[in-house]
Amino acid sequence: MPTFIIERDVPGADKLSQDDLCALSAKSNAVVADLGVPYTWITSYVAGDKLYCVHEAPSADVIREHAERGGFPANRITEVAAVIGPSTASQGRGK
Repeated sequence: MPTFIIERDVPGADKLSQDDLCALSAKSNAVVADLGVPYTWITSYVAGDKLYCVHEAPSADVIREHAERGGFPANRITEVAAVIGPSTASQGRGK
């Protein structure tokens, strides 16, 4: 299933309380449960005035539906083309 990074503009996101984050998470989980399609919320990062979320879903349209149903912004949705990390350096050609 494709993986997407969702950029959400949320002014003051880095100042949200633990209770606020808990409520956002609960709302997201409820929407995921009601979507009726395979969907996995992998993780989210709170940074400045943004949330960066990593989700697996059949399409960007399903990501948008999740956002609309939950009342969350989805300012940019980008499909992940590849995942790399430190060990990727040793997997190149000629290694």
